[in-house]
Amino acid sequence: MRNTATPKPPSFAALVQQFFTEYLVAQRAVSPRTVACYRDALMLFLDFAAQKLGKTPTALQLADLQPDMILAFLDHLEHERHNAIRTRNLRLTAMRAFLKFAGRRDVASLYVVERALAVPMKRFERPMVGFLTREEMVAVLGQPGATWSSQRDHLLFALLYNTGARVSEIIGVRVIDVVLDSAACVHLRGKGRKQRSVPLWKTTVQEIRAWLRLNPTRRGEAALLPNRDGQAMSRSNVAQRLKLAVARASEEEPSLLKKHVSPHVLRHYLPFLTMSRCAARSRSFKYLQQLRER
Repeated sequence: MRNTATPKPPSFAALVQQFFTEYLVAQRAVSPRTVACYRDALMLFLDFAAQKLGKTPTALQLADLQPDMILAFLDHLEHERHNAIRTRNLRLTAMRAFLKFAGRRDVASLYVVERALAVPMKRFERPMVGFLTREEMVAVLGQPGATWSSQRDHLLFALLYNTGARVSEIIGVRVIDVVLDSAACVHLRGKGRKQRSVPLWKTTVQEIRAWLRLNPTRRGEAALLPNRDGQAMSRSNVAQRLKLAVARASEEEPSLLKKHVSPHVLRHYLPFLTMSRCAARSRSFKYLQQLRER
């Protein structure tokens, strides 16, 4: 007689483990950053739900992911952890991805999953991103000092200025990613594993050569812009160094005191915004470069 018993659905703990090991890593092959983002979101929710329900995280079930619980968690992120609405929505995106995966593995819980997926994203107004004038940008760049850290910082800001790259792209640049021959460029790895090459100006190439002469052991896979421990700089480290540079530059350009200058603002330096869109057109690129070097 054939056994027709319904297979037992996986436990909640098993679903979480399979979501990361099988779905995100093996099937979707998402980037480590995405895995870390989803991991943090679920860990925060599990801790919150366990505290609210008086359970341990390992005792939670899929049925505990009720809309009221998810909404309470999102409000907790926004009002108690002081997360921005974008961060709030990113956490919800991670939870939605898990719920969709869980619904395919535990068909009996589809109703619970459907109700939880109905929790909407929160709308928000996109703030206008500021920008720096040419004089302000030059003041922030300053001149490379005599110390190792000041020379590294100057190259860091010069690369951000030259490429218009995200901080994560610049701190991820390895020595092997920099081409200093006739067609000088830097290879960047951006969000979603997108790769692109950005031309380097002669002044940037000269500065990179001088930096590598100062650090002859930096080769191959080593980070081009390391911290004191030889590892790649962190985003917070870059923000801290930029804050110091802006404080110094504000003595020359007092208008900087009225602006919130973040690494992202450097991407919106006004003349560069046009250059980045025309970089693929060599004539426009050369023309804009000449204008900028005047």
